[in-house]
Amino acid sequence: MKKPILTQISVNEHLYSVPDAPEKLNLLDLDREALEAWFVELGEKAFHARQVLKWIHKHQVTDFDAMTDIGKSLRAKLQDIAYVRMPEIAVEQASEDGTRKWLMELECGNRIETVFIPDGYRGTLCVSSQVGCALDCTFCSTARQGFNRNLSVAEIIGQVWVAKREISPERPLTNIVMMGMGEPLANLENVVAAMGIMMDDLAYELSKRRVTLSTAGIVPALDRLKALSDVSLAVSLHAPDDELRDQLVPLNRKYPIRELMAACRRYVAGDRRKVTFEYVMLDGVNDSDRHARQLVKLLQGIPAKVNLIPFNPFPTTRFKRSSAQRIEAFQAILMRAGLITITRRTRGDDIDAACGQLVGRVTDRSRRHLRSAKRDLRNLETAAVNKVELEKNRL
Repeated sequence: MKKPILTQISVNEHLYSVPDAPEKLNLLDLDREALEAWFVELGEKAFHARQVLKWIHKHQVTDFDAMTDIGKSLRAKLQDIAYVRMPEIAVEQASEDGTRKWLMELECGNRIETVFIPDGYRGTLCVSSQVGCALDCTFCSTARQGFNRNLSVAEIIGQVWVAKREISPERPLTNIVMMGMGEPLANLENVVAAMGIMMDDLAYELSKRRVTLSTAGIVPALDRLKALSDVSLAVSLHAPDDELRDQLVPLNRKYPIRELMAACRRYVAGDRRKVTFEYVMLDGVNDSDRHARQLVKLLQGIPAKVNLIPFNPFPTTRFKRSSAQRIEAFQAILMRAGLITITRRTRGDDIDAACGQLVGRVTDRSRRHLRSAKRDLRNLETAAVNKVELEKNRL
């Protein structure tokens, strides 16, 4: 696809790229402020941005000719210089529990995954922010795919647009979590713009408490997020000390737990909301009573709630899920200490849509998939040797 010639427009200290004529612009890439700036650059009134935003996101109209409260001349102009295009569904899967997963194809040929999870009156959409993931969390299937690039605003909010089309009016979309493929804070500007559209009254009308960003802990970006947005925060913690977290979440070597906890305190300072700490339960790795007591001590003084996540296995992983009894014992220690603790119910695991299982189709630029394959081979060889030794000992 031919790349457009871009002009930079500054809006409230943010830079937005808009195309010089005659190249066309995907209007999904612009939030309200950027869309207003674009119309002004065209010599049009800024209020047209409100009209177009509402047509596209609230009414899901992508044909400019159908936007009847806009003058014919402007509609014709929009046809010449703009378009509305979202990712296309390549594969759809439905779980027995009602969860739906869409494999969405981008214009570049890469594919990302988006998951809708119905639960009573709630309908939660899990949205991706990157093609693959640049982090290398050892228990996550997405990380094994490697990394290609950040998603554009259009590709992020386009997932929401498509999901709304597919599920409505069957069930309303009540919550969005930036917990799909990728690390949202590594794509901060595009993610913030997309979340702004999610919360815009002219678009999806979600409150800040119903939009959650989950991060492994890029501390400078977390501080920047506080200045740009006030969505709910979830932190992928998974270990109560640096030694273990360095192994599970390698990003911890750059931003250790102490720095991350300080950033979390800063994020919720003066706010009644709590930070949700996500903790995947790995059998014999991070699930002992000692780990639970360490976690209690770590979270003292932070408005926190803990989300225990039973590990969702994937091919070649060396980890196993903690038993239900072990998870209950771990949860009991946290709750006796006064921490609100919930064990996440596994959803969509029969279609690989559960937490940590999203993979998409990624043209890996990091070559991590090759390193992962070599590591898997070494693990298999080690397991085979151990099995032979065990048989010898039995004899």
